[in-house]
Amino acid sequence: MWYVYLLRCADSSLYAGITTSLERRLIEHNKCNKKGAKYTRVRRPVHLAYSERQPNRQEASRREYQLKKFTKAKKEQLVNAYIENSKNKK
Repeated sequence: MWYVYLLRCADSSLYAGITTSLERRLIEHNKCNKKGAKYTRVRRPVHLAYSERQPNRQEASRREYQLKKFTKAKKEQLVNAYIENSKNKK
């Protein structure tokens, strides 16, 4: 299983990526200077703002590409809907 995710950076920007382990990747973004993305290294700490499952790497990469083309406003809508949905499940 692959995941597409958005991270909320310390400067409120959003970073999109893909991974097979959200927990591991979040640690890498926050603590590892070699495995964390260059973009997030200078915007720490980062927090998971959104994630969705994808069946394989190809689909995850496709979705990541779509998310990266979204405007900031559209990404924020996606994050807000994700947060609301998460609250409703609890």
